[in-house]
Order: sequence, then structure tokens, then C-alpha cells
Amino acid sequence: MTELLIRLFVKDSEQVSNPDVRGRYGKLSGLVGVGTNLLLFVVKFLTGFFFHSIAIMADAVNNFSDMASSLITLIGFKLSSKPADAQHPYGHARMEYISGLIVSFLVMMVGVQLVQSSFGKILRPQPTGFGFAVVAILAVSILLKLWQSAFYAKIGKKIDSTALQASSQDSRNDVLSTAAVLLGALVSRYTGLMLDGWMGLAVAAFIIVSGIRLIIDTTSPLLGLAPTKELVREIYRKIMSYQGILGLHDLNVHNYGPGRCFASVHCEVPADEDIMVSHDIIDNIERDFLKDLNIHLVIHLDPIVTGDERTNELKGVVAGIIREISPDITMHDFRVVWGTTHSNLIFDVVVPYRFRMADDQLQQTLVDRIHQMNPNYHAVVVVDHTYVPKI
Repeated sequence: MTELLIRLFVKDSEQVSNPDVRGRYGKLSGLVGVGTNLLLFVVKFLTGFFFHSIAIMADAVNNFSDMASSLITLIGFKLSSKPADAQHPYGHARMEYISGLIVSFLVMMVGVQLVQSSFGKILRPQPTGFGFAVVAILAVSILLKLWQSAFYAKIGKKIDSTALQASSQDSRNDVLSTAAVLLGALVSRYTGLMLDGWMGLAVAAFIIVSGIRLIIDTTSPLLGLAPTKELVREIYRKIMSYQGILGLHDLNVHNYGPGRCFASVHCEVPADEDIMVSHDIIDNIERDFLKDLNIHLVIHLDPIVTGDERTNELKGVVAGIIREISPDITMHDFRVVWGTTHSNLIFDVVVPYRFRMADDQLQQTLVDRIHQMNPNYHAVVVVDHTYVPKI
């Protein structure tokens, strides 16, 4: 069913990196969500009203919130596809995250309102009707929500959409909440226990927990998430595949929404190479990244002296000192300014977050260790922090 809908409504469906195609996927997902959830809301609300079941009506309101979520997601995809302008030079792709955040708060509000209604039914319990229609409607609802979850998950994975992946999780939660309502109705029917209000309360609690999780999921990319290890590994692999690149460091990756990735990195090149040759390599890398990975990459060129044996030997000794302090520390941009009375050893170290030593303490430790090794060596150390996960 999902593949059929994609073939019918998403032109050029395999070109997921194309913003227009991505927008078509978002539009299809939003329309499917609005249609299916509106149908479930109407049928369940009427069923709950006629059978006097607060739990079924609560489940219906949950579907109504899902419909509103789909509508906001649809609007979010539409706004996020707007091209960049003077006020927003990085585009509007983060609107998808903002729409997801709005949906999350709506889900929370619905949950709180259902808690109030359910407490009323617990304090003043009333018999609820039961029949084959109730079982059939809830069973069909479970099946439809299972398909809906799989539908969102497939498209969310295909276009790398956190909003749709959150919708998939929400649909799976709806399956559990509807199953709880169905179980409560069956227990009430055959035992006489009035569990309707308690089932409504359980559904409301489930909705609130889902809303909290959705808020966390949608807030994280707005605050700025670290890139995945897979992406970092691919960036390293691709850059190091170019002849003339000795190493890289200080990689930063900024995500301004799906399909809007910007990155910067320092690439080490031989200092004795013609600067125009190295610059041409850098230009080629930047163009290839935009074409192949849709990443706007900016590269800073770092010349590295490779033919000085004395410098290379000293670099190895300093690297050994750093490893003794912690194997998690890396070093780059090592160079030596040799002098008659003293020599300056200049380099940067990169430490992970939550490292056991403060930056100034680590800096002083390195200065002292190098000075102990040779009083004529003066270390000039810059402590950096990594912005990407270790691979």
C-alpha cells in the first residue's frame, strides 16, 4: 500500500535529496495522516458518545490531536521547502523541527485535558455500553494505526525526517493505548468492574509521556545535535581519498534542517607543495562534497613540514607524552621554531567533553612535561574541543 501511494503521488520518488521531491513526500505523509486520523476520530467519538465510554472518547481525542499533528507537519514541510532569502541565508528547513515542537505541545495539552475528564469518570462512574461494534471499531483502529506507523517509518527513513519518525513512534503508542481501551472494555463487560475511567486515565498518561518524548526529540535538532558517527566517518574517508591530503582536524558540522548541511574542516597538506596545486585540490574536494553528499564544505588549508627529521622526531616524543596523559587526546599543527637559546614547540591538542582535567591544567601539564624533557624547549599549547563524535 505504501509503495503504491508513493508511485501515485511522489514524482521522481528516488531523488530524495531533491528538496521538491522531499516536499512531495511530506505532503503525502501529511494528507494520509489527516485523512486516516480524521476518520478514526469521527468513528471513535460517535462510538464513545453512544456507548457512554470516556476511554473510547479519550482515544478519539487522541486521534484528533494526531490529525492536528499531521496538519501542522504538512504546513511545516511546505514552509521548510521555501528557498533561502536575505533574512534566512541558510534556508527554512528547520521549520520542520518547529512544526514538530508545536505538535508535541498540542499532544501534551490533550493529555492533560483527558486526565481531568478521566478523573471525573472515576469519581462518578457510569455503566458503559458494549457490543460487537465497539470491538470491531477498536480492532480496525489498531490495524490502521499499525499500518500508519509503518508508513511513517518507511518515509521518515527514506527522507531522513525526524518529524515523521516521531509520528511513527506516536502511531505505535496509539496502538498500545487503543489496545488498553479494548482490554478495559472486555474486562468491564465480563467482570462488571467499571474500568472505563481508569483506562481513560491510562491513555491520558500515555499521551503525556509521548508528548514529553516528542518535545525532547524535536528540541534536540533545534539546539544543535552532533553529527552521526557514520557521517563523520564518511567525511574523513572521502577527504583522505584525495592525493595530497596528509590529515584533517577541527571538523565542524552544522545542520540547518534536512538537506541543509554545512561543514568546515582543516586539511593538512605538504608545506613544500606548490600552494596553487594544494588550493586546486581543496577546491575539488569542496565541489565534490556539494555534488556527492549535498554538504556545503569550507576547507582551511594547513601546511605541514614533512622533510625535517629533527622536527618529526620531536613530534613523536611529544605525542608519546600526550598519550601518557590520556589516549583520548589528539594533537595537530605541530611545528618548531628552532632558536639558539631556546626553541618554541607550537601545537594544538583536542580533548573530549567531560575530560578529567581543566583546559588550563592540561595546558600547564604539557608545558611542564616538555620543559622537564629539555629546559630549552618552550611549549605553546592551544587546547581545542571536538564537535564531532569519536570514530
